[in-house]
Amino acid sequence: MIIDKLIDAIKRTDNPSVIGLDTCLEYLPEDMLANVQNAKNAGEQIFEFNKNIVDKICDIVPAVKVQVAYYEMYGHEGMKAFADTIAYARSKGMLVIADVKRNDIGSTAGCYSKAYLSGTKVAGKVFTPFESEFITVNGYLGSDGILPFTKDCEEFEKGLFILVKTSNPTSGELQDKIMENGNTIYEEMSDLVSKWGESTIGKYGYSSVGAVVGATHRDQAAIIRKRAPHTFFLIPGYGAQGGKADDLAVCFTDGIGGIVNSSRGILCAYRNEKYAGLNYADAAYQASLDMRDDLNSAIKK
Repeated sequence: MIIDKLIDAIKRTDNPSVIGLDTCLEYLPEDMLANVQNAKNAGEQIFEFNKNIVDKICDIVPAVKVQVAYYEMYGHEGMKAFADTIAYARSKGMLVIADVKRNDIGSTAGCYSKAYLSGTKVAGKVFTPFESEFITVNGYLGSDGILPFTKDCEEFEKGLFILVKTSNPTSGELQDKIMENGNTIYEEMSDLVSKWGESTIGKYGYSSVGAVVGATHRDQAAIIRKRAPHTFFLIPGYGAQGGKADDLAVCFTDGIGGIVNSSRGILCAYRNEKYAGLNYADAAYQASLDMRDDLNSAIKK
């Protein structure tokens, strides 16, 4: 199961974090920005920035999360950087979460899954243009929009992280609504994720069909963890969004149960006074170590 490979990687690095390569031009240092005259240059410099960070952190961080929106806005040149970033991180032994939040009706969901998980056939040959170990999915279309993904997860040893309780401040406008049975909508979604993941539970007792649960909502995360003991969490919101290590300790059981994302805090660490004098890649390396130690101090209490 792919979830076992992720947990093995977390154990090997002693690091329950995933670094978000949510890279835009504004994050690049001045000398790299000087090389950008058009969209082609933008894609090239963004990939170079990502590549140098991956080279620094690949031995100490188990995974990267690549958010497609930061690449789509630069058009096809940005999408080339997206594809190249995913391929390069995988070539360095890192697991990749493509943060694409895809879904639609069944047939269209299947097409999305082919792009990132299972592959598509052209002239008798199968290729997967953005092959990743995991993708993020919006489950609010219901089961017919999820089952094409879970089918491919079973067949091709891939995984999902389905939106359950997101880290944004207004997530409660919908997700915290109380239904007639007394459950919140996020609790109902958590139950569905557990059901969808029943066939992909690995040796550690967690499913390859996981949940996105924000670090900024500690109480709700505790409820979901109790409700869904076999669901592995992707935990955004740490660092720049305000989530702290102590807030997310409730997501873990015996040191396992989730992987915590940080993006700007790592990509822009070189602008932090704490890392003054370091170039962006070295600062990202040191910030990744500091994040690891901070998380472990809370998770392993």
